[in-house]
Amino acid sequence: MAVTYDMLKKDEQVCAYITAGNDALKALGYTEHSFPHLCHTAEIGAFILKELGHCDETIELVKIAGFLHDIGNMTNRKFHAASGAEIARTILERLGMPFADIGIVCSAIGNHDEGTGKPVNIISAALILADKGDVRHSRVQETCMEKILADIHDRVNYAVTRAETKIVSVGEKKYIRLCLDIDIEFTPVMDYFEIFLARMIMCRRAAAFLNAEFELIINDAKII
Repeated sequence: MAVTYDMLKKDEQVCAYITAGNDALKALGYTEHSFPHLCHTAEIGAFILKELGHCDETIELVKIAGFLHDIGNMTNRKFHAASGAEIARTILERLGMPFADIGIVCSAIGNHDEGTGKPVNIISAALILADKGDVRHSRVQETCMEKILADIHDRVNYAVTRAETKIVSVGEKKYIRLCLDIDIEFTPVMDYFEIFLARMIMCRRAAAFLNAEFELIINDAKII
């Protein structure tokens, strides 16, 4: 039986590790890295590759990588990409995924973090774009407004009222657009760049890997 995204969402080991990872990050003051973020990443990655004309098998691999990409958070946030790739390898081997596919998925997971990775294959490029584009109000796990205002990551995510990834064709050129609406009365746009500039540069490189250009639109104005 083939390993699928839907299978992983029901796997007891996978779900337990994801829960443990997000619990650890919540205790450390991070935004949500649980099922909503992982499903979003899987499905936006699939949307990107589908719109760019990739096959169903490739689309399924990015969904698997997207769902598993943060599983390493249960061990340590700093090295979660590398540890996550190793954890994912053991799970996918247990489930009988072909070794070649495991290699592609684990390479993508191991290279999705802006501090240590870069796009190394089609799956990793789509994963990066989907992961880095998930900025939204509901990712804030803190409930105390005073603490939200004091933490720049919480403040920026809380201020985002809309985040949408679009694929636009202009002639033969493809553009991957991240469109954000930010409440600038809650936080200035500059706060977004203070914490996410490296991620946006990574997205630009990922889009180029997919033979597209990355654009960032904030409050209907093109920024990148």
